[in-house]
Amino acid sequence: MYRYALSSPVDDPGGGPIGALLTAALVMAQEAPKAFRIEAKRRTRRGGGTLRPGAGTPLWNELKRRLRPHLRKYGKQANLGRLLGLPRQRVNAYVTGGGEMPDAERTLQLLVWLVLVERGKPPG
Repeated sequence: MYRYALSSPVDDPGGGPIGALLTAALVMAQEAPKAFRIEAKRRTRRGGGTLRPGAGTPLWNELKRRLRPHLRKYGKQANLGRLLGLPRQRVNAYVTGGGEMPDAERTLQLLVWLVLVERGKPPG
C-alpha cells in the first residue's frame, strides 16, 4: 500500500476546504489499510444493492470512530443535525448505530465538519 506525504494541505492553512478534505481522506486511508482492497465474494444478489456499513466499509468505520468523541457532549449531535438538515436521531443512527450511512454529500459535509472541529474552528 502506498504512503502519502501529508505536508502540503495540512501545513498550509490556506489550503481551503478541498485541501482539508483531501488531507482527511488521505489520513483515513492510511489508518485503514484495507480501504481499497477488494475482496472476492460470492454475490447472492444482482448488482445495484446498497452498500451497508460493516467490515466491508473501513473508511466509514474510521470516520465514525473519529466523529464519536466530538459528539459525546450534550447537544452536539443536535447542533450537527441542524447543520446537516437532519434530526438528531438520524445523526445518532449514523455515528453510534450500525446499520445506517449518510448519502455522499452528507458524508463529505461530515468530513469537512470533523476537519474543522479537529483544527479548533467549529462551523456554525
